Amino acid sequence: MAQIRGTAGYHLGNQNNFGGSSSMGRSDATNDPSPLDAIRQQTSKIEDWLDTISDPVKPYLPAIGRFLIVVTFLEDALRIITQWGDQLVYLHDYRHIPYGITHLFLILNVIAMTASSILIIIRRYSEYAVMGLIGVVVTQALGYGLIFDLNFFLRNLSVMGGLLMVLSDSWVRKKFAPAGLPQLDEKDRKMYFQLAGRVLLIFLFIGFVFAGDWSVGRIFVIVIGLVACVMVVVGFKAKWSAIILVMILSIFNILVNNFWTLHSHHPHKDFAKYDFFQILSIVGGLLLLVNMGPGQVSFDEKKKVY
Repeated sequence: MAQIRGTAGYHLGNQNNFGGSSSMGRSDATNDPSPLDAIRQQTSKIEDWLDTISDPVKPYLPAIGRFLIVVTFLEDALRIITQWGDQLVYLHDYRHIPYGITHLFLILNVIAMTASSILIIIRRYSEYAVMGLIGVVVTQALGYGLIFDLNFFLRNLSVMGGLLMVLSDSWVRKKFAPAGLPQLDEKDRKMYFQLAGRVLLIFLFIGFVFAGDWSVGRIFVIVIGLVACVMVVVGFKAKWSAIILVMILSIFNILVNNFWTLHSHHPHKDFAKYDFFQILSIVGGLLLLVNMGPGQVSFDEKKKVY
C-alpha cells in the first residue's frame, strides 16, 4: 500500500507545472489519502487485530477446518447405520429402488464417507478422498431424489466448495520436485481450485437469503453477510470477510439448528441435526480460507503486485 501511495504522489507532483507549488502538491497527496486508501488502512488495522487474537489457534486451523468439513459425512454415515431399517424402507417404498441395490447403495455410502473422511483428517490421499466425498454428494442427491431441491442443491455446492479448499490445502503442503524435473504445475492448480472453492462456499448463504421469515434483524444480517460473500468471491479482504461469515453462520447454527433441545421423537430433529452438521462443514471450509488466504486469483493478491 505504501508503494501505491508513493507512486501516486510521484505522478501528482510531476503533473504540477506551476514551479513553486509542486512540493505542496506532493505534500497534499501524501497527507490527504484517497477514501479507498483510508478504508484499506482501517480494514488493515482490523485484520492486524484479528491476527493478534487468533495467533494461539492459528497452528490448529487446518486440522480444525478439515475435521469440520468432513463432520457432516461422519454424522451421515452414523445416521445410516443407526437408522438402517428406515433408510431401506424409504429407498424401496418411496424411491422404488429394488431390495439388494438399496443395501449395496447404503453400504457403499457408509464405507466411502467413513474412509474418505478419515483420509482427509489424517491428510493422506486427499485427492482420492475428496473425489470420493463429491461422489457421495452426487449419488445421494440422485438416490434420495433431492437433486431438484434448491436449498439442498445450494448447501451441497457449499460443501463441495469446502472440499475443494481441502484439495488446495493439500497441494500447499506437498513438496515440489527438484528444479529441472518435469512436473504438473501444482501452483496453478491450487490457484484455480482456491478460486472455485471460494465461489462455491458462499452458496449456502444465498440459500439462507431465500429461506425463512423476513424481519429487520434478518435483513440486517443478510446485508452484512452478502457484502462479506462478495468480498470472499473477489478476494478483497477475504480472510476478514471469511471470519465474519464464520461468526454469522456459527451464531445462526446454534440458535436455529439446536437439535439437542428437541425431543428424541420430534419430527424435525433429524432435519435440524443434518442442517447443523452441514453448516459446520461450510464453516470448516471458511476456516481453511482464513488459514490459506484467497490465493493468486484475488484482489488482495493483485494489490500486492500493483
